[in-house]
Amino acid sequence: MSDSVRATPSPLLTTPGAVPCPADAPDAGVAWHYGDPLREQRSAERAAAIVDRSNRVVLSITGAERLSWLHTISSQHIANLADGAGAENLSLDINGRVEHHFVLTDLADVTWVDTEPGRGADLLDFLQKMVFWAKAEPTPAPDMAVLGLLGPDVRRPALLSALGIPELPGMYHAVALPGGGFLRTMPWPGEHAWDLVVPRERLAHWWATLTEAGAAPAGTWAFEALRVAAQRPRLGIDTDERTIPHEVGWIGGITEHGAVHLDKGCYRGQETVARVHNLGKPPRHLVLLHLDGSADTRPAPGEDVTAGGRTVGRLGTVVDHHELGPIALALVKRSVPVDTPLAVGGAAAAIDPDSVPRHDEYQAGRAAVDRLRGR
Repeated sequence: MSDSVRATPSPLLTTPGAVPCPADAPDAGVAWHYGDPLREQRSAERAAAIVDRSNRVVLSITGAERLSWLHTISSQHIANLADGAGAENLSLDINGRVEHHFVLTDLADVTWVDTEPGRGADLLDFLQKMVFWAKAEPTPAPDMAVLGLLGPDVRRPALLSALGIPELPGMYHAVALPGGGFLRTMPWPGEHAWDLVVPRERLAHWWATLTEAGAAPAGTWAFEALRVAAQRPRLGIDTDERTIPHEVGWIGGITEHGAVHLDKGCYRGQETVARVHNLGKPPRHLVLLHLDGSADTRPAPGEDVTAGGRTVGRLGTVVDHHELGPIALALVKRSVPVDTPLAVGGAAAAIDPDSVPRHDEYQAGRAAVDRLRGR
């Protein structure tokens, strides 16, 4: 696959104070922090901050049937998206396991798709193989890049003026930006979050414009800390090859901030989605772990989570949070009681009880079975 869908080192790494992410990290190629990662988190949560996310891969889909075609091969209901609307979406395998997670925005006759670093080539390959006779053309968009804008102060006049827009759009909606690209509203990593998808050649322009208007430079450390605290999973870090959408909270339509619409038409993997929703329960669920911070090192994503020496889960993103201390996401067996003492990488860990999903709803499929059995 062409290098045009692979992330390249960001030109913003020359920004004064920028400390690059480690070369083996998922976000290699952009800034990890700018000297004070905990203060950067506070700015992102309480004021305004800008994050270089230009390592994400951007694709574009053109053609009159782009939305109806993408609707048939993915998990979200997007056939009738209005101009400027967007969504989160998944591609599943035949067994309902997650292969791709991506964010899409339809604007001015183009559907823009951005996905995880290192995942763009595979996603583009899948999309191109699925076109057949549809009037849809997925292509790389290496000239576009993503920035994150976080915090309640983004709503202030100074930053709106710097953006060149009168007001911020609604959830998942986008507005065009002066000079090309767009700004869209997102439900994560925090309560106040926006993405800028802009021409790569204008990254430095937008960075300078928005920092001068009051947005503090923040690294991916800050972005990830807010995301983990909000329990928003990241494909390939908080998931593995067995993950189904129910395990990580990706079930739901656009208004529910999900990536899997439960009432849309057929798509690959739908049978598993419907069966678990109507009859079963996910074997694992995503929880927030509090880690013992006294160790010199932190455990790594992918390590086993154990209870009494028995593996009960898989560790995902690990990060130091400015208020919560060392925290992590983990896929843990649903049967593990919330107060079970856990260990990971030699360190003690505890499940945050508020992070455990409820699985006690009476499912429609189960109710139908009980009626047939006279229960």
